Amino acid sequence: MKPGNGTRISAFILLGLSEEPELEPLIFGLFLSMYLITVCGNLLVILATISDSHLHTPMYFFLSNLSFVDICFTSTTVPKMLLNIQTQSKVVTYAGCITQMFFFILFIVLDDFLLTVMAYDRYVAICHPLHYTVIMNPQLCVLLVLTSWILSALHSLMHSLMVLQLSFCTHTEIPHFYCELNMVVHLSCSDPYLNDMLIYSAAGLLGGGTFAGILYSYSKIVSSILRMSSTRGKYKAFSTCASHLSVVSLFYGTSLGVYLSALDSQNSHSSATASVMYTVVTPMLNPIIYSLRNKDIKKALGDLLEQNFSLYHPQSRDEFRPSHGDLLVRDPIQGFKSISPVLHLIELVLHLACSDTFINDIAAYIGAILLGGATLTGILYSYCKIVSSVQLSEKPELQPFLFGLFLSMYLITFCGNRLIILITISDSYLCMPMSFFLSNLSFIDIYFTSTTIPKMLVNIQTQSKVIIYAGCITQMKFFMLFSRLHIFLLTIMAFDQFVAIYHPLHYMLVINHELYGLLVLESWILSVLTSLLPSLLVVWLSFCTHLEIHHLFCEIL
Repeated sequence: MKPGNGTRISAFILLGLSEEPELEPLIFGLFLSMYLITVCGNLLVILATISDSHLHTPMYFFLSNLSFVDICFTSTTVPKMLLNIQTQSKVVTYAGCITQMFFFILFIVLDDFLLTVMAYDRYVAICHPLHYTVIMNPQLCVLLVLTSWILSALHSLMHSLMVLQLSFCTHTEIPHFYCELNMVVHLSCSDPYLNDMLIYSAAGLLGGGTFAGILYSYSKIVSSILRMSSTRGKYKAFSTCASHLSVVSLFYGTSLGVYLSALDSQNSHSSATASVMYTVVTPMLNPIIYSLRNKDIKKALGDLLEQNFSLYHPQSRDEFRPSHGDLLVRDPIQGFKSISPVLHLIELVLHLACSDTFINDIAAYIGAILLGGATLTGILYSYCKIVSSVQLSEKPELQPFLFGLFLSMYLITFCGNRLIILITISDSYLCMPMSFFLSNLSFIDIYFTSTTIPKMLVNIQTQSKVIIYAGCITQMKFFMLFSRLHIFLLTIMAFDQFVAIYHPLHYMLVINHELYGLLVLESWILSVLTSLLPSLLVVWLSFCTHLEIHHLFCEIL
């Protein structure tokens, strides 16, 4: 590898995801919110596994390590990108670029190794359950994690040292939001042949080897499950590895998609946009997947919150709770607490008001609320920026970004609300007014987003922005219908909470089946009428040649 005529440079320039200045607030808010969710979610998983002695098992030991690695993984790229946007500087020093590249490779390879180790753990648990505790002993678990760290560090160090041997000329612009190994190598004036061979051979050996190990483990797992005679046993065996299988599919699926998009596209910015999926989105979704599909994690998180409450309120909470037999009459709030964080917060405040340390307790809770509010503000800020930047979608380079972003949000909205509906229907304990209103609200939220997002996604995919006159009127009518229905239901839910808190003894008499069914029916009727009238008035209007709507849907104003 002969060095070129260039000199040792002092810095690189990270071009980021977009060179448009008006997009920087959008990108900043979006990545800040995703980073906060990633850090908080994975920290919760780690705290839950540490605090609950029932989770001191090999599976959760590996899971806590995976959560720690995911925090470090996103922390190698996102904070630097946010700092560059905030300071309006895209410069990263040569040493900083090499350091970032080293840690990025370290943690992504370590992520891969840990997923393979977790697949082996599931294989032993299902295929050799009687010998599980003997095989997966603490010494082996620590050894597997330690070996993964050593191999990842050596692999990362090898690539970093090879890059240090390269010489760079005046062209130091990296079309990415972090120092990506392949892009940095191809910026050099030196012959990158050895680096390319090393990159592809190492990726084939490590990536292919770990993936083959995961496939082998799951082939044995599936074979063992099929041999089980009990349907319940099959379901229980599969449920133990369902979360891990989801995370593996997400990790390898997004990684494969990134490199396929990089091969198919001549635009390097497309590769940078696609890499967001496995560098930021995947670590953010991992704790959500494990929390939703794992009863042990959910229980541990509940116990952790319970412990935090007891720190601020040492008195027993049992003295405030009625007996189980009086639950429906004396304390209807208790039944809704699992699905209504607002009611739970109100109940905490009411209980705290009876204590001698009310002021201190309130101060502590205000701090917690402000912290959570800051995170929520970042999410809402990014969403508002996304909506306000849709008018920029005339730029071709933004089309894939907007399509992927809105598609992911739509799928999360649909699946999340569908999950709430299924839970409230399937659990007889939730057959109560509050859960009934909540399931209706979730149903409306699905259709509310379905009136606008699918059409926008079709327009982006087909490169067509046309909507027929009848389609526009129809979309406008249903958008107003579901938005008004949303407001009516929130009002009804506020009334339901008012009755539950101020008239708990008469709650079941006031909010009876006939009343809450009638309230929802009246909400539908009023929403239909109030949305039909503006739609009919629009039909009577005449339109000239200017037919461009600067919005993502047919907005009445």
